[in-house]
Amino acid sequence: MTAGEVAMTNDERNTPIDYRQLSKFTARVLRHEPWLYELELDDQGWVPLEEFLSAVRDRKGWREVGESDLHHMVDVTDKKRYEIADGRIRAFYGHSVPQRLIKQPAEPPAVLHHGTAPEVVGQIRADGLRPMGRQFVHLSSDAETARQVGRRKARSPIILEIQTRPAHLAGVRFYRGNEMIWLADHVPPRFITIP
Repeated sequence: MTAGEVAMTNDERNTPIDYRQLSKFTARVLRHEPWLYELELDDQGWVPLEEFLSAVRDRKGWREVGESDLHHMVDVTDKKRYEIADGRIRAFYGHSVPQRLIKQPAEPPAVLHHGTAPEVVGQIRADGLRPMGRQFVHLSSDAETARQVGRRKARSPIILEIQTRPAHLAGVRFYRGNEMIWLADHVPPRFITIP
């Protein structure tokens, strides 16, 4: 079987997996734009499988993709593109994302959003939003995207509203990820509205 064939693994599912499309998506995430999916690669390009699967399952039609599907994708690709080891996955030929992404500051929209687990709200009130082991704080341009991201952290996430204009004027740096995602080094609590 080639990577382009659509197949079903031993898992029961309603729709088969298109492994060619899964491979293309994996390349985009692991090699080019991990921050768009709130993933942080370590200095060797690895990301935990569960975090990667969470990003995959957010895509329409791929909610049932499991670890066995990723192993199958790795096995059927024409060229050895990925490797899985110790509960992690990476692009085999390395990644095009440097350890610290170089981003140019940009003026953000007036308001951005961040979805988070209710149990960390107290810490956010005290310290603001910090990368927490990632390169950047990830912010969403709309509340619904923030809600989807927040569901990776909690069943009923809290949606924070970031007052970016006063933050930007106070020296907080914001960086454009894409039309839906913005990044920041740190957002102090005074610029965060918590419902």
